[in-house]
Amino acid sequence: MAGHTQADELTTASARGDIREVEMILQNGADANERNTWNRTAIQVMKLGNPAIAEALLSANADPNVRDPVLGLTVAHDASRDGFLDTLKVLVFRGADINVIDNAGNLPLHLAAREGHQDVVEFLTQHTSDPSQRNGGGQTPCDLAKMHNRSSTAQWLEAYVLSNQK
Repeated sequence: MAGHTQADELTTASARGDIREVEMILQNGADANERNTWNRTAIQVMKLGNPAIAEALLSANADPNVRDPVLGLTVAHDASRDGFLDTLKVLVFRGADINVIDNAGNLPLHLAAREGHQDVVEFLTQHTSDPSQRNGGGQTPCDLAKMHNRSSTAQWLEAYVLSNQK
């Protein structure tokens, strides 16, 4: 197909969650950080529910902190928002910065709390420098959990913050 690049092939395979194809394309010399026709890298469009894809891309030196050019989101923001703890763990243990904010001032923790992904929230609080950080709208992760009726997550965050105040 004319104009079809290795980056297009890699991002397509990553989005489908096809680990065999991802590994084959990488073994054939594809750059894990090359942007596709739509200005996205493979890690930005990968199937978030497949941590093996994240591991393969990160092993090929994919940048876990590449930002979405529109919203400033990283893949850690995406995995946190969508509740993919296994993939998030791979990202964090392979160098993803979970203290980076998106264009709205949200940490990955804000997005996980807003969506009520308590397992993700519990993991992120162990790695986030300030679990009470306010976003661009002035809300903490706990505030967002409350605003979106994620009461168990909000209660857990309140207890966590109180028990960790110095």
